[in-house]
Amino acid sequence: MVQTTGILTAHKEGSQMFTRTLKIAAVGSALVLGLAASAYSSGWINPLHRDYVTFSGAVALPGVTLPAGTYRFEIPTEGAGTIVSVSSRNGDKVYLTQFTNSVERPNGGGSINVMLGEAARGTAPQVKVWFPIGEHSGRQFIY
Repeated sequence: MVQTTGILTAHKEGSQMFTRTLKIAAVGSALVLGLAASAYSSGWINPLHRDYVTFSGAVALPGVTLPAGTYRFEIPTEGAGTIVSVSSRNGDKVYLTQFTNSVERPNGGGSINVMLGEAARGTAPQVKVWFPIGEHSGRQFIY
């Protein structure tokens, strides 16, 4: 009977050690994920493509109008080539993260970075397409 108690005690202690190991692993995983997210947002990890675009007047994107200024246009990660994120220059405020359509850059349009649509008087023109610098295709916003 003493052995049974000893075995149960050992089993209970082993179970406690297993539980503690799981807790440590969970906390460690959370820390790693937090550091990875922090590294990405602070610019330590480069996105697939990032451009800074300056507008002299207000422009519209799906669901948001941006005042004149410089904004960060980027494809956040590899494998997400149709997703575009638009944020403040320093990346602190994200204005849009959206799926887009891939479109070919027009012939002779090597220096075009953004294509704007026509706008009614008093409204901001829509950003129709962003052409990442050095790329042969662009990202068309879906309105």
